[in-house]
Amino acid sequence: MMGGYGYGMAGGFGWIFMILWWVLIVVGIVALVKWVGAPSDAGGRSDGKALDILKERYARGDIDDQEFQKRKRDLTQ
Repeated sequence: MMGGYGYGMAGGFGWIFMILWWVLIVVGIVALVKWVGAPSDAGGRSDGKALDILKERYARGDIDDQEFQKRKRDLTQ
């Protein structure tokens, strides 16, 4: 007698789709904030990697102690 008013095509489960929609929006916002807030390699400092390369060059004998100390000082300032 009610004629199915209020149920629509989802058969009364429309609220599930509404919750899934909001969960999707929240997950998208969280992912966007993490992506924007993540440090990039191009703009961020990579002193640790540069110092590792410097140590490798010194160990191989490519640079002497004086040059190693100078470049290390430059990197850590």
